[in-house]
Amino acid sequence: MGAHSCVVLVLNYNGRALLEECLPSITAAAAIATAPCRVVVIDNDSTDDSRAWLAAEWPEVECLHEPNRGLASFNHVLECCQETFAILLNNDVKLAPDSIDPLLEDLARHPDALFAAPFCLGFDDATYEGMRTRVRDRFGLIQGVCRVPGHELHMHRPDLTASAGPVLAVDREKFLALGGYDPIYFPGRLEDLDLSFRGWMHGWRGLYVPASKAWHKGFGSFEPAFGKAGCDRLALRNTLIFTWRNIRGRRLLRHCLWLGPRLVHSAVFRRGEFVGAFAEAVSLWAKRSAVSSTCKRIRLASNDRRRRQEAFFRRFSW
Repeated sequence: MGAHSCVVLVLNYNGRALLEECLPSITAAAAIATAPCRVVVIDNDSTDDSRAWLAAEWPEVECLHEPNRGLASFNHVLECCQETFAILLNNDVKLAPDSIDPLLEDLARHPDALFAAPFCLGFDDATYEGMRTRVRDRFGLIQGVCRVPGHELHMHRPDLTASAGPVLAVDREKFLALGGYDPIYFPGRLEDLDLSFRGWMHGWRGLYVPASKAWHKGFGSFEPAFGKAGCDRLALRNTLIFTWRNIRGRRLLRHCLWLGPRLVHSAVFRRGEFVGAFAEAVSLWAKRSAVSSTCKRIRLASNDRRRRQEAFFRRFSW
């Protein structure tokens, strides 16, 4: 890999117990990677003892204190780094010892690669967590899913992927050229699909690299903080924002036509779940100009934009 270097960034918010469980595997993987590879924990203004525990137990691991911006905290930190590549991890991710080299090798080999993502299981070492992501547009809502019908036949084959959230390696310069993760999605959900889609529209791709392996606990931080219903509401809210932010043409029209039936169905049969998510999305959308963001969306002629957009959905449909 020549002069390439890598920084492993672990995003943490009130996750001392998760760090205790996961950080040893991350530092071990970084230590045997071919490229120079340092590990940094980004602490998102935790109120638990995460920083004190790191200072006492892992003094060799740098800890940066950032305001809690969710995944958008990666943006500022990567602006201050010099490494060619970065591996972005949630605090509920473990890495296999030999997981780093395959990701970096594929990034270096493909000049149009924005990111590379590993084969990922749950902590039970059985449940497939991704990161070979497919997408579909179902009744006006866009969904990204890894466990699609027949995924078992493809999960060990290299491919492109529509997105990757809790663990991915990125080309740092390309990531920053796109402005990184969009803070409008805070506290989380769909930032990864938004980043990947913007990259696709720019001509960059996400690689699925099953030669690399990781484990993801899944909602290790989110579910304790928001509960299952809160996580579902965030997903719905941010799906709406993703669509309004990125989608054009007939697909956007179909989305708008489905909003009325969805709102009525939610109010009558679903205790207003979609109604609440829609109200939050509208409120955020109205304030979007006040959300500090460096995110960039490539300007294209309308026909070219729709062509690239539909190519994304054709490539990753299921």
